[in-house]
Parts: sequence; structure tokens; C-alpha cells
Amino acid sequence: MSDDNDNQRTRKPLGLKRSVDAGEVKQTFSHGRTNKVVVEVKRRRVLGKPGEAAPPSPPPAPEPVVAAPPPPPPPAPAPRPARPAPAGETPQERVKRLQLEAEEERLRMAEEARKREDEERQRAEEDERRRAEENRRSEEEAERQRAAAADAPAQPEAAPVAEAPAAPEAAEAAPAATAATAAAVPAARRFTPVERPEPKRPAALEAKPKKKDDKRAAPSDEGKDNRRSGKLTVTRALNEDEGRRARSLAALKRAREKERRGQGGPSKPREKQVRDVVVPEAITVSELAIRMAEKGADLVKALFNMGMMVTVNQTIDQDTAELLVEEFGHNITRVSASDVDIDSSADEDPIETQVTRPPVVTIMGHVDHGKTSLLDALRGTDVVKGEAGGITQHIGAYQITTKDKAKITFLDTPGHAAFTEMRMRGANVTDIVILVVAGDDGLMPQTIEAINHTKAAGVPMIVAITKSDKPEFNPQKIRERLLEHEIVVEAMSGDVQDVEVSAKTGAGLDNLIDAINLQAELLELKARPDRDAEATVIEAQLDKGRGPVATVLVTRGTLKRGDTFVVGTQSGKVRAIVDDKGQQLKEAGPSMPVEVLGLGGVPSAGDNLTVVENEQRAREVAKYRQELATEKRTALAPTNFDTMFAGLTSNVIEFPVVVKADVQGSVEAIVNALHNLSNDEIKVRVLNAGVGAITESDVLLAGASKAPIIGFNVRPNAKARDLVKRDGVRMMYYDVIYHLTDAIAKEMAGELGPERIETVVGRAEVKQVFPAGKKDKAAGLLVLEGAIRKGLFARLTRQDVIVSATKIHSLRRFKDDVDEVRAGLECGVVLEDTNDIKPGDNLEVFSVEERERTL
Repeated sequence: MSDDNDNQRTRKPLGLKRSVDAGEVKQTFSHGRTNKVVVEVKRRRVLGKPGEAAPPSPPPAPEPVVAAPPPPPPPAPAPRPARPAPAGETPQERVKRLQLEAEEERLRMAEEARKREDEERQRAEEDERRRAEENRRSEEEAERQRAAAADAPAQPEAAPVAEAPAAPEAAEAAPAATAATAAAVPAARRFTPVERPEPKRPAALEAKPKKKDDKRAAPSDEGKDNRRSGKLTVTRALNEDEGRRARSLAALKRAREKERRGQGGPSKPREKQVRDVVVPEAITVSELAIRMAEKGADLVKALFNMGMMVTVNQTIDQDTAELLVEEFGHNITRVSASDVDIDSSADEDPIETQVTRPPVVTIMGHVDHGKTSLLDALRGTDVVKGEAGGITQHIGAYQITTKDKAKITFLDTPGHAAFTEMRMRGANVTDIVILVVAGDDGLMPQTIEAINHTKAAGVPMIVAITKSDKPEFNPQKIRERLLEHEIVVEAMSGDVQDVEVSAKTGAGLDNLIDAINLQAELLELKARPDRDAEATVIEAQLDKGRGPVATVLVTRGTLKRGDTFVVGTQSGKVRAIVDDKGQQLKEAGPSMPVEVLGLGGVPSAGDNLTVVENEQRAREVAKYRQELATEKRTALAPTNFDTMFAGLTSNVIEFPVVVKADVQGSVEAIVNALHNLSNDEIKVRVLNAGVGAITESDVLLAGASKAPIIGFNVRPNAKARDLVKRDGVRMMYYDVIYHLTDAIAKEMAGELGPERIETVVGRAEVKQVFPAGKKDKAAGLLVLEGAIRKGLFARLTRQDVIVSATKIHSLRRFKDDVDEVRAGLECGVVLEDTNDIKPGDNLEVFSVEERERTL
């Protein structure tokens, strides 16, 4: 039923002659909706008046007489017959078939149009060549006619008089013949192309006759110019010389150079340019050729002449490169790999450019002697509350402003024994050291160590005797104890200032500030601010939100935001500068401690930060330093056969650990403290030590080595926590360093097990051997020293060589079992697991006591 309705809807109207070609296209939409569209192509109708005949076609134009008529245009392509519709075709298949046929027809028409365009272009080119040939022939004919007309008056007058009346008739006939010839051959369209400017040629070259092939080259050049001129318009056809593309400057220079060479004969050889060639320790032949501006083949040839069979890609040493450079007449500049690095030790600033800078003061002393509390009293802050365990475990940098608007930079160092590296770093970058000694405690080991660091650094010292508010305060005792270490204070006619202060009450703080200012005036501290900055890394850490962060102390110059720098093996660009109060700065001058953001990685504490001119230079220096660090880390220590075999037979137990801490200084302190726990029986092996949170790679490394992960003020991230649960890796978290060292020492002692202590109880001599049972043997002994007890361990020796280590199974005196036999008596014993007993052997009896092992 639906098919009948479709046929009724799509039935075409009846008619004798259709003026419209109709086609249908079925459109398919989503949700099953369809639509049929009728496509009509109307034919053009020519309408005339009723009864009027069809208009006659225009008369054909008279064809000019040409040498060769152009070929007729190809006939129009016949329409392609429609394909019959297959039987049982569905509407969708019919639509698809019509679309395919339409696409094929479109492609066929495009191909035929392209062929017609090619044929038309070929005909146009042939017409152009034909017109050029006709122009040439007409010019030659006109030249011949002019030459004949010029030669006619020059004939001698020796002709007979009878021929005189014929001369006017011949003269009249000549113009008529010329006119007839011109009427017979119509003049073709002539073009006036702009000739290409030719350079001046020498007279010898101009005198040469032209070849026959030159005539045939003219039409092709003319056609080439027409082709390059772009789209042909009526204006261009009439004025072809207008709108032509101008010649480039390079073409004009080449033309002038060619003309100059033609006038001056062969060009003179250029004078060889001498270059300064920079040659490193090793360089390839191709790179050397580029630097010398020579051909690589010439260098290879020179090396072959020297007896070296090399290619352009092989590397040669510096001496060979010097021979090549000198042979080719260049100057050599020898450089080494170390020249890439930055050496600022010899870079001294002129005195007139230096200005006064604030002093850098480092506070040093024993743990819990009040260093941080003293600094808090000076700054008006409370840093000590934020430190775990109430002790400083990081090196801090602060700057204060005194009442007279003077600035002082303070460095607070830890006092624990594990932070020796931090104290040494603080002493090396400081101008003045304040030695803090508790007046109620006296000189302690870290106080003595701080004195030694100060002497090694060669900086002046100020002794601050703290806790003056306590009743046990005894400053005179401190002054006397300092004499033991060659420190004589001013109160005892020395040159070292001493100040009694109390961080709790604030007493003596002004005197301490005055002592610092006095010492700074004596030192005349100056630096140049208007130059590229140099700084020293005090501390470095990996912040979760800010990335690698370094606390630096600017030594000279001004560090600005946006500066490119290199620090240790890392490079970067200053993204932000933050002072000790958390405020962002645009620049930091000399003696100012700031935090720098924008590093490529976490540098080591103590590294020097240097500002360079660009990022390329920074990356170059950082790459060189990384290579040096890699070579140093992977270098093998010199060895011999003794040390090699000793390592093979070594029974030392390794205790692997993975260390992660919050700052670089803590990592150094922890690693050094762990190495100090090692002994001849067990040693610590640090698999990885880094800054920042515990990551998945740390957990995987610890899981593969069955090592614990030590986290000092850090925790694992989310993915690392999942891996810890899955692999069962042991985590050890600490925030006080001596808690960490104590726990690791117990772990290492547990790996070794309890300590076995042997105590010799008695010695006896074997007098005779008796059989005891079917297999065992009994030894008759005479006790020489001590006593022999049943169940104790024993060693059987023969001529002071241990034969067996065993245990006393039974002990008899005569026929009675006894527990002990003392010296001077005889007894019989049966030993376990041995029958190798001979008269004259010695038996040593000892007891074993197990104690808890300590490192």
C-alpha cells in the first residue's frame, strides 16, 4: 500500500516534450525521518514571434589567409547514458546509486574539462608561435623590399636610350606589385615585448656572428616572458611593458658581477682570510673544518699526508688539530673543558665601586645553650617553639634593623653533634661569630667544635655568656675555661669581646648589638651592588607547592627577579625573591638572606650561586658540572689483589636504608650520622638520600632492597602510601635527629643479634682414652686449672690447634656422675659429636653469656 502511495506521489506529469529534466534525491535524517527532494535542471528556451521563422545564423567571417589553419576544436562530449535501475531496488539503494552516479559524472566532467583546457592551451601556444613566425617573415620581406628600393637608383646609366620610356612603367609597376603582395598576405598582430637588459659585452664577443639557433630561441623566450607575466588582460595585451615584475636586487647584483667579470677578464683569487680557531681538548674533523671555514675533504687530505687515516666524523686531539690549523694558515686558541666553568675567585671589584654592607653574624654554640632564644629576643619573634624537641635542626637566616636603622644579618646554626657540616658552612660565609656559652653549664663538646671552626675560618669572635638570669650563672668560670682554648676575653686583658646577656629578660642585648657594630666598623665590610649577583646557598629544600627553594645569602651584586643563574649542578631563572618575613621583593642587595624560587633542581647546601648572561650559558655550565659529578661518583678507587680478595671474603653485614628529609642540610647530617654508626661488623648503606616528600620511586627502591625508609619531617604522597601498603615497606618517621640515630643503632644491633661473651671456666689434659659403649669414647682427664662442669662448651686442642668444638655430655668421678670436678683431681668425660681424642690433647671448658649488643 505504501509503495502505491509513493508511486502516486512521485508520478511525473504527462507531456509531449519536457522542458525540465527532473531527478529525485532522498535525504535521510536521524530517528528514521526521510525526505525526497526533486532536482530540476531547466533548459534555455529561445522565444520568437508567432509565425516568424527561426533567426538566420550570422554569416561566417572571412577567414584570413594563414600559413596553416588551426585545428578544429574537439566535439563536445556526449552525455553518458543512464544506467538501468536493477530489479528490486529499495529507495535507500536507489538514492545511494544516484549519488554514486552523480559523483562519477562530476569527476568525468572535471577530467574532460581539464583535457579541453590543456588542448586549448596547446592551441594558443601554437597560434603564438605561428604569429611570431609570420611577423619574422613579414619583417624579412620588408627588409628585402627596402634593400631593393635602395639599390635601384645606384644602377649605372649605361642603358640604351630605347629603354628610358620603360623606366617609368617599371617604377609604376613596383608599387603595384608591392601593394598586391601586401593585400594577398594580411599583416598579423605584432607584439612589442620589453627586451631584457643585456650586459655590455666586449668588442671581441660582439664581433662574432650569431648562430642560426638564435632565431629559434627568440619565440620561446618571448613565450616564457608572457607566461611569467601572470594573468593576461586587455590592458596588458595592449601595454605589455606595464605592470611587469621588477628584477630583484640579487638579480641586478649578479648581472653587474657578470658584467664586471666580462670586462675585467678572469677574476682575481680572493685573499685568504686568517681566522682565530678555538680548539678544545678533543674535536671532530668536520667541526674543525667548520671553525676554519675550510673544506672537510681538504683537512682529511692533509691528515692522510700526515699518515693518519681518519674520516670527517672521527675525533682528533688538540695537538693534531693545532698542526692542521697552522698548516692552513690560521691562528689557534687552545681551550680546555674547565674553561666552561665559572671561576669568580680572581674577579675583584674596584675599591671605588664598593659601598658599606651589613655584617653577617653567625650564632654558634652547644645544643640547648640558648642560641635561638637569643636570636628570638633580638628579632622579637619565637622561632624556638616551631622546632621539634626544642632544638634547632635547620640553619636559619634572618635580618634585623637596629634602633639606629642599621641592618645586621644573623645565621642560626644547629648545636647538635650531627650538624657539624652546617656549623662549618655558617663559619665560612660569616663575618663575625657569636659564641654562645651558657653561664650555668660551661664549655661543652659542640662549643669546642664551634671554636675550632671559627679559628679555621679566620673570622673574629664575640663571646655571649647567656642565662644571666639564673642563680647558677658564673661568667668568670666561663672566661677561665676559654683560656684553655687560647681565647682571651677583654675582661682578662685580651682582644675578644664578651657580653653577658639574658634572652629571657632582655638584659645585655643592646651591649651585644654595640659589640657587633664595633667589630663591623673595624672590619670595614664593603661590597659592590651594581654588578651581577653572587650568593651562597645556606639551605635548600623541595617545597610541594613552590618546587625547589634555596635560601641564599647574597655576597656581592644585586640579585633581581628574572636573572638567569647557575648554582652547583643546577640552573634556573629567578621567579620570585622572598625575605625572612615572607614578603616578596624585586631585588636583594649584598648581605641579604632571601629565598629564591625558579631552580631546576635542589642544589647542595654550600653551593655558589652565580648570575650569568643567558640561559644557554647557564645550561652549559650546569651540564659540565653534572658530568664532573657523575665521573666523581662512578670513579673506581684504586685497588689491588689483597683488597679485592678481602672484599670477597668479607663477612660485613650491610644495613640498607632510604633517607628523605625536608631540607638538604638535614639530609647531609643524617647520612653522616648513619655512617658514623657503622663498624667492622655492620655498615650502613644509603640507597638514596634526597629532599622532599617520599615518592613511589623511593618505595619501589626500598621494597626491592628490603630496606626501611627514613622520613625526617616528611611524609609519603597518596600513591606512595598505596605502594607502602601493597609491598609492606617499613616506614620510620622522625623529627628529632638523635631519636633517629638511636633507633637505627638498635636496628643495626638487632641485625647482628645479641653479643656472645665467652668466659673460660677450666682447662684439663687428656691422660688416657677408654671405650664407652659401642661408638663413643671416654677421656680420662687431669684438671689443671679452674673446674670442669657438665653441660658446658669445650674445645679440644692438639698442639695448640683446635681439633673440635663440642660440649661435655657426661662427667664422672670414679663411677659416680658428678656436676663439677675441681683442679688437681681426675675425672672422665664423654664429649658430644666427636671421638677424635688422643692422649696428650688439652680440653678447654668455657661458658657463653649473651648480652644486648650496642653500637
